[in-house]
Amino acid sequence: MTDSESEADDADSEEGLTYAETGVDIDASEAATKALIGAAGEFEGDYAGLVDIGDQYLALATDGVGTKLLVAEAVDDYSTIGIDCIAMNANDLIATGVEPVAFVDYLAVETPDEKTSEDIGAGLRTGAERADVALVGGETAVMPDVIKGLDIAGTCAGLAPKDAVFPGEAEAGDAIVGWPSSGIHSNGLTLAREAVTQDHEYTDPFPPNPDTTIAEALLTPTRIYSEVLAPLRASETHAAAHVTGGGWTNLTRMGSYRYEITDPFEAQPVFEFVQAEGEVSDEEMHRTFNMGTGFVAAVPEADAAEIVADSEDARVIGEVADGDEAVAIRNLELTE
Repeated sequence: MTDSESEADDADSEEGLTYAETGVDIDASEAATKALIGAAGEFEGDYAGLVDIGDQYLALATDGVGTKLLVAEAVDDYSTIGIDCIAMNANDLIATGVEPVAFVDYLAVETPDEKTSEDIGAGLRTGAERADVALVGGETAVMPDVIKGLDIAGTCAGLAPKDAVFPGEAEAGDAIVGWPSSGIHSNGLTLAREAVTQDHEYTDPFPPNPDTTIAEALLTPTRIYSEVLAPLRASETHAAAHVTGGGWTNLTRMGSYRYEITDPFEAQPVFEFVQAEGEVSDEEMHRTFNMGTGFVAAVPEADAAEIVADSEDARVIGEVADGDEAVAIRNLELTE
C-alpha cells in the first residue's frame, strides 16, 4: 500500500466501516473481560490459565469460532469450522509455551442436523490431527429457546514443564520473529461480513481469485502453529502472541514496550477486498485483523536467526524497543 493510498484511506475513515459500528466494540469487550476477571478473581497465565500440578503446569484455554459461523451457515458449509475451533484454542496454549494435548468441544444447536454435525466433526478431526491433540468427547446441547442456528466452542488442555513456559514479558532489544497467517482466521468476521455483503453475495466469485467464492475466501481455516513450539522452546523465548481479536494490539500483551514492525508479512487479498468494500481505514484494519501475520514471538536477537532457520516460513519482522506502549506498523501507531 502506497503512502498516497494510505492518506486516501485515512481521509475516508470517517465514512468507512468500523468494528464497533458493526456490533463489536473492542474497548467495551476488554472492559467487560476485566470486570469478569475482577469478580471471579485473578488466575495465573495470559493466553491460557495455568494450574500448578507439581513439576508441571496444566494449562487450559477456551474459545469459539465467533460469527464466522454465519458465513458457514449462509453457504451451508461447516466443513472447516471444527479446524477453527481447535486452532483458536491450541494457538493460545502455544503462545504460552505449552504443548496442547487434548480438546473437548461444546456444540449448542437450535435444531439437530445430522449433516451439519458430521461436517463439524470432520473439521474437528482434521484440526486435532494438525494440532496433534486427542479429541476426548464433548457435548451437544439442543436449546431452541436459547440458540438461533448453532454455536461451537471448546477447551484445549496442555502440559508443560515449569521451565518451558514462556516468561510472558518481552525485553527491550528483543527481535520479533513472525509467522504468516493463512488468511482472516476467526477474528473480525462481524466487520468483514458487513463489508463484503454490501454489494456481493457470499456465493459470488472472489474478485482477486474468481476460481473461488467470497465465502471460501472467508472460510479459509485458521492456521495451527504447533510447529513453532519446538524452535521457540529451544531458545530463550521471552514472550509470544497469537494475533487474534484486537489485531496488532495483541503484541502489547507481551509487555509495555514499543513494538517496531519493519517487515510484516504481506496481507492476503481477502484483507484488501474487505477494506475496499467497507472503505475501512488502515488503522481499523490493523486493530481488527491479523493482516497477514498470525503469530509472533519476542526473542533475544542472538537467537532469532536460529529460530528462523528451524522454521519453514518464519522471519524477523521487527524489534522491541523502550518507549510508550504502542505498535508501529505500516506508518501507523496502534495503542490499546
